[in-house]
Formats: sequence, structure tokens, C-alpha cells
Amino acid sequence: MSRFLAMLLDSATRSTKGMTTGEPRTAVRRPWADVHAVARRMAAALVMGSEDVPGLPRGAAVGVLAGEPGSIAPVAQAVWFTGGSVTMLHQPTARTDLASWAEDTVSVLRMIDAKLVLLGAPFDGLAPVLAERGIAYRTIESLDAGGDDFAPDAAAAAEDDTALLQLTSGSTAEPKAVRITHRNLHSNIAGMVHASALDVSRDVMVSWLPLFHDMGMVGFLTVPMTTGLELVSVTPVDFLTRPLLWAELISKYGGTVTAAPNFAYAVLGRQLARADEGSLDLSSLRIALNGAEPIDPDAVAAFTSAGSRFGLQPESVVAAYGMAETALGVSFAPLATGLEVDHIDAQQLEEHRRAEPTTGEPRRRFPKLGPPLLGIEVRVVGDDGAVLGDREVGVLQLRGESVTPGYLTVDGPVATQDAEGWLDTGDEGYVVNGEVVVCGRRKDVIIMGGRNIYPTDIERAAAQADDVRAGNAVAVRMLSGTEGAMHRESFLVAVESRKAGDPEAEQVIRKDVTHQVVSAVGVRPAEVMVLGPGTLPKTPSGKLRRAATGELLRARV
Repeated sequence: MSRFLAMLLDSATRSTKGMTTGEPRTAVRRPWADVHAVARRMAAALVMGSEDVPGLPRGAAVGVLAGEPGSIAPVAQAVWFTGGSVTMLHQPTARTDLASWAEDTVSVLRMIDAKLVLLGAPFDGLAPVLAERGIAYRTIESLDAGGDDFAPDAAAAAEDDTALLQLTSGSTAEPKAVRITHRNLHSNIAGMVHASALDVSRDVMVSWLPLFHDMGMVGFLTVPMTTGLELVSVTPVDFLTRPLLWAELISKYGGTVTAAPNFAYAVLGRQLARADEGSLDLSSLRIALNGAEPIDPDAVAAFTSAGSRFGLQPESVVAAYGMAETALGVSFAPLATGLEVDHIDAQQLEEHRRAEPTTGEPRRRFPKLGPPLLGIEVRVVGDDGAVLGDREVGVLQLRGESVTPGYLTVDGPVATQDAEGWLDTGDEGYVVNGEVVVCGRRKDVIIMGGRNIYPTDIERAAAQADDVRAGNAVAVRMLSGTEGAMHRESFLVAVESRKAGDPEAEQVIRKDVTHQVVSAVGVRPAEVMVLGPGTLPKTPSGKLRRAATGELLRARV
């Protein structure tokens, strides 16, 4: 039996903690032992099969389409007990074309060779869509109808068996899944528990993160299940409908650990600034993990400043670096230090690829993301393949037990590691005093006049313009030039504004955005587009999708 599965079984028998779901309507708390008991019944039902669906063979891939954490927790355990792997499928929204979604989903299921899809609320109504395409499915509700009890044996899963197939793209047109093994999960969970000093006796995790994303599925469902931590979990829709709910749950349940992408802290900071004095108590929070997208120091400062009225300690913010290719975590900043920012010389960075510290201008700011987790090595490699030293900027590479052995794609499996076990992350960055710093995605870097410019710097400048919606500015690289002439690189900037559609207002916004970008970065965008609210493509949790945005903007040029 894998160490991950053994740890999961052990926590189910010894932990008195559990998970609370159903907020803000009707809260329901179930001890992990009860979740585990339901999972064993579900596993028995999966192996036995039904009148219409044959029993699940050992090691089968299973797709899960459900939104309620209380349903997903026992289902994931049940699949793992049978030796199978879990794939959280992309969830359609109210604006999704179901025919296109179904075709994309079929592509994903073929790619992972799924034997079954498990349907739960609020997606039960999609059963006919799956049936029309010959996709075998069962409802989660039907699995827990009593009956036999399944007991995983020593051969249930080996270390290198697949536990999760994590879909990596916001669009499933060309799907790709990270293959996360039991070994990967166990190693990464151990590293994160150590770095965050998780304590079963005191810690309470609070989350609204989507469970189809690795931060939600691994960090705020699998970790508490396997360690026996107390968990309060709601859905992304609950948070996006009323962001202050997040803080209310921390206050109500004495939450000590939470996490989210940077944009969510910016949103919550604005909500806290308007909240009534004395309405919340955030003094219990010791870890507010910030990761999954570039961290904006100004947004963090606004969040901690607004939260200070309610006892929030600025030291609780923990910057982190992670990716599905390591199950979740790569590095966590040291606890109780707050956000530490590296101020570096912009010219040295952009022209000489060095991160030299400075107090002058122009400069760039990059949060320090801490040392690698236990079991992970990080190195920086230059364009010539040479390993670089401190403060030299190149591509970040990773090695260790957490690192995935490969991807599944529509064209078959693809290995991720080189002959020495190193994974190329595609992220540019550097290391200083053992801490990781990420500058940006290599494929997104804009090269102009010999300078390497990161779009994050452009986006933060554009967001300073009047009437631009906070967190809704995107810079996308492009090539310009006439046919037959040498192409040169440039970039587009798109911003959302409630004044979109007013020609005069748009003209003012475009001029202001251009001024802000030129002042901050010293380069001029080829074009500034002013779009209406909700135009920029986002994930269901609210993160901007840069690749999809690039396709949208280039189509409009």
C-alpha cells in the first residue's frame, strides 16, 4: 500500500476532526471518520457496478463532475481505495455552450482512458448530455445507498500508481493532464505540512477554492483529509457572490490557515475596508497563503491594512510558489515574516538578466517565495544550459519526489523530466540566499529593444489608470510589421472599464493607460483596448486566463 493511502486510512481512524460544508445556508459538519465510512460504501458500490454500468476495474481513471466539497471528499477517497485515479473535469457555467463542452469533455475522457464519470450537484442535470455521447456515468448520490463495506488491502495502490490526473488548461480544446502519483502526493503533502507547521490540534483550514484546481483539490481537501485537520469549505460561487463570506468564515470558525490567488486578496481587501467596525475577528489567522498567480505587493498591503481593524496580523501573509507538476507546492516563504519584496534594478534585469538590488529608479519588485519544500531541489538554467548562480535570471528547473513523471495528452504520454530528473517549469526567475523568486512565464516575456519585459509590470501600471477595474488589465505580446518585412515584437494592453462603449471616455482611458505604462516601463503599447466588464476570459474562480485573452485580443486587432 502506498504511503499516501496508508496516511489517509490512519487519519480516518484516529482523527476527531472533520469538515464543515453548506455555509452560508445550512452548515453541516461531518467527522473525517464519517466521511471515510461513506467512502468505503461508495468504493464497494463502484467495484460491484450497477445494472447499467459494470464494476470499476482496479487502477481505472474516473472523471468527477461535482461542485459540493461534501460530495467530492468521499468520492475521491472511494476511487483511491479501488486503486483508481481521480480527474476533476472542467465545469460548465451558465454561459457555456453545452454541445461544445460535451465534445471537449469527450476528448478529455478519451485522453485519460476514463472508465466512468461520477456526477454530483449541481451538475446532475448533465446526465442526458453524457448519455447521448455514450459516456458511462453514475450519480454520486446513488453510490451511498448502504450495503457493503470496502476495505482497501495492501495491494490497493503502489507508490508510482496514478492518484490524480490534474487538467492544466483553462480550455479543453487541446487537453493535457499532469499525472500525479501516490509518491508525488505523499512527498508534497509532507513538505507542505513541514513548511507551514500544520498542527492537527489547533489548525482550522478555511477555503472557497475550486476543487478542479490543484490548490483546492490538493491543498484544501486532500491535505486535511490525509492529516486529519479541521476544514471549513465552501464553493467558488459562494465566494464570488459575496466575497466577505470568506472573512466571516475565518471569524466564525477561528480559521488559522487559508489560501487564494492574489486577485482574491485584492477583492477581500476592498470588502474589509467597507466592513463595519467590530463585525469580524481575524486575529486567529496565522497563514494566508498567496500563490497561483503573480503577487502584487500593493494588493497585499491594502489587504493587510484593511484587515488590521479586525485583528489581522500582516505577518500572516505567506507568499508561495507552486504548480500541478509538483502536486501543488514548490516553495513557501518563512512563516511569521509577512511579504518580503526584492527591489531590483530594472535595467540590469531587462538588459543583462541580473537581479541586482537597488533603492533607486527604475526598479522592479518581486516577492520572495521562500526556500524549496523538503524533497524539492531548484536550480536556474541559462539559454545555453549552464547552471546559473545567485541573482542570475534564467529558467527555473525542479527535481525531487514531488515532481510528476509526465503528462497525458491527446497524442499520448509525454515525459516531463530530463535524464537527470529535472523538470523545466517554463518560469523565469532567480534564487537569492536560497529563496526562489519568479519573474514571469518565459513564453509571455516581451522583448523590445533588447529588453526582457514582464507583462506583470505593464499590467500593474495599466491598472493605475482612472476608471480601470482593479485586477482587470492584461498585456499580451504580439508581432508587428508588413508582409515581407522584418517583424518586431510589441504588445497589446486590454483593460476592463464600466465606461466601455462611451467613445470619449474610452479615448481618455486609452491615453491614461498609455501614459501609465510608458511612465512605469518606458515602452509604448501598440494598442490599448477598453472592454466592458466581464469580457476578459477568466477561470470559474476568477483568475484571468492569459492565453485565452491573447487569442481574444489578437482576433480583434
